[in-house]
Formats: sequence, C-alpha cells, structure tokens
Amino acid sequence: MKFISDLRVGEVVNDIYLVRKKTVALTKAGKTYESLDLQDKTGNCDGKIWEPDSMGIDDYDALDYVFISGEVSEFQGKKQMNIKRLRKAKEGEYNPADYLPCSDYSVDEMYDELMQIINTIKAPYMKTLLLQFFGDKEFEKRFKFHSAAKAVHHGFVGGLLEHTLSVTKNCEFFAQRYPMLDRDLLLTAAMFHDVGKLDELSPYPQNDYTDDGQLLGHIMIGAMKVENAAVAIEGFPEIKRRELVHCILAHHGELEYGSPKKPALAEAIALSFADNIDAKLETMKEALNQSEANDLSWQGFNRMLDSNIRRTS
Repeated sequence: MKFISDLRVGEVVNDIYLVRKKTVALTKAGKTYESLDLQDKTGNCDGKIWEPDSMGIDDYDALDYVFISGEVSEFQGKKQMNIKRLRKAKEGEYNPADYLPCSDYSVDEMYDELMQIINTIKAPYMKTLLLQFFGDKEFEKRFKFHSAAKAVHHGFVGGLLEHTLSVTKNCEFFAQRYPMLDRDLLLTAAMFHDVGKLDELSPYPQNDYTDDGQLLGHIMIGAMKVENAAVAIEGFPEIKRRELVHCILAHHGELEYGSPKKPALAEAIALSFADNIDAKLETMKEALNQSEANDLSWQGFNRMLDSNIRRTS
C-alpha cells in the first residue's frame, strides 16, 4: 500500500483509502465537483473528483473505503489527489488498521502502566473511584481505542490513553518535586481530567463531536461523571469530592481556553501545567512530523502554539 505520507507530487496512484469526508460543491463556472478528505494511518490528503458523473466514478459515501486511480498534485502548498476513477473497495481488499492513525505505543502496555499508578493511590475512596472506571472492562476497551481530539493533539486511536498517561506522569513528577501537593488528589484528577472526551467525541472512524460534545464539552461531561460516581461511594469526603471536581473543571487553566473555573488549588495549577506541557509538545511533534527530518525551514504560524515554528538544528 502507498501511504499518504509517502505520496509525491506527480505520482500516479492506484490504491485504497478511507473517505473521511465527502463534499459536493460548485466551481466558479458553476460546474459540480466532489471534494474528499482521504485518510490512512499516516495522515490525510485532499481529493478532487472534477467529473463526478463520468463512467469511472461509482457510488460511494463518507466513511467508505474506496479504490481510486489518480495523480498527486499540489494546491496552496498541500498535496491533492486528482481522482479519475473510483469504486468502493470490497471487504478483504483492505486492512482497517492501515487507515486509522494510531499511537506509536502499545495501548495494552500504557493501560497496564496506568493501572499500576492507580495501585499506588493510598486514599481508599480515591482508589475505589478510579477502579469503578478504569477497572471496568467495557470502559477499558473504549478508553484504549479513543482519541483525545478531533484535530489539535493526540487525534489518533489510543490518543486519549497516551495523553492521560503522560499528564499523570507529569503530575507524578510535580508531586515528588513539590511536597505541598496532595498526590492522591492530583494523580486522580490527572487520570480523570479528559474522561469526558469518551462522550464528547465519537469513536473512529468518525472521530467527530457528538451532540453532548457540542452542547456541554468534555470538561463539563467529565466533571459530572466523576461527581455522580463519587457521590455514590460511601465515605467519600465531600470536601475531597469538591476539590477533585474543581481540578477537572479548571484543567485548561484559563477561562478563555474553556475552563469554567480558573485553578484555585495548588493541585489544579499543577494539573493545568501538566496538561498544557503534554498538549503543546505533542502539537509540536505532530506539526514537525509533516516535514522532512532534516528540514530546518520555518513551518509557519501554528494556532495552538501561537508562534511560527521550526525544527531544532
């Protein structure tokens, strides 16, 4: 298979890709064309069918796997596939694992590491709360597969788990460095901080915002889930429940970044920084992965990093 990351301008392609999105539009001359967001595990590529009514174009829809024949061109600095022929791929012609972006790490090993951290939590009510979620097999299956974002960072299968583990390990370092921090509270908040994304985003291959995601967002969804579960645990201290929910609500750090509250506890501050570090460094990694390893040219303005970026020499 010819992966999207390996495509070069001028290359003729005959291969299977996932149609992430399909749009019908009009040219300036009023002629109908179709725009496709083609995807495999290495990335995305814009596809164009300029003659959608031609004999070589069969019926297809978004989220179909399609066999295409076309040529790679470039438009506004990005690769584009000009498609001449297209048909729906038959089952057995493709391996779905080749079309979904995945974490570079083993989801089983990452989840095991997270469970090992849970076993170090000393407060019994915090550990009980964590195990109600992470000890549930159905939850485990969803958490291992889910992404952490639609596009910004960790937007791949296993991304939610990878990000959660990284943030938790960052918080572990903070707890060791700053003894004033309540380790149990901080690490529990870290493991729960993005749990709302399970309901904010649909699973792959859609990986798009749900109705709850649009109306509530992952911060509110996650805070409500944890609050409701903690209330049901006998002996869970009310003050610790409020502090835990506060950390989740404040983990984006600033009101303009979507947090309903700014951090008011030391643990909430630590969590917001741990989350921000991992999100920004992953964003940098993903952005630089779009260029060659020895490319020291400036990559242009990155919205999340709020800066023009380049690779270190």
